[in-house]
Amino acid sequence: MNTALIILIGIPLIEIYLFIKIGSQIGAFNTVLLIITTAIIGIAYVRYEGFNTLKSGIGQIIKNESPVYEIISGATLAFAAFLMILPGFATDLIGILLVIPATRKIILSRLFKKKYKKSNDGKNYIDGDFEDISDDNEKKL
Repeated sequence: MNTALIILIGIPLIEIYLFIKIGSQIGAFNTVLLIITTAIIGIAYVRYEGFNTLKSGIGQIIKNESPVYEIISGATLAFAAFLMILPGFATDLIGILLVIPATRKIILSRLFKKKYKKSNDGKNYIDGDFEDISDDNEKKL
């Protein structure tokens, strides 16, 4: 079965289940109030973290470094904001995990496992071998 179809059907089912369980424990009004509160607080925190990521990216650009992590982190924060806007407890939990810098870094590092060789000066290099073939061409002429 297609993964997108499973996600499209599975997420609302999980959210409905959680609405029913939590609503039966704390009441319908408190459940709705909790959803609205988590959305407002989540969006405010996403905005704060977004500005921090933007400042960090500008700092990387000023140092003449590529702000790759900041770009990916900014996209992740936009996705987290989208999840926080959606009503539901599961999407809010995932959004909160993506907003917190420590968990966001863990999640992103697991998603994008890329191995570089680091030199002593901290720059990334790709290790390789080469062969100079210009001398062979001159001898044949």
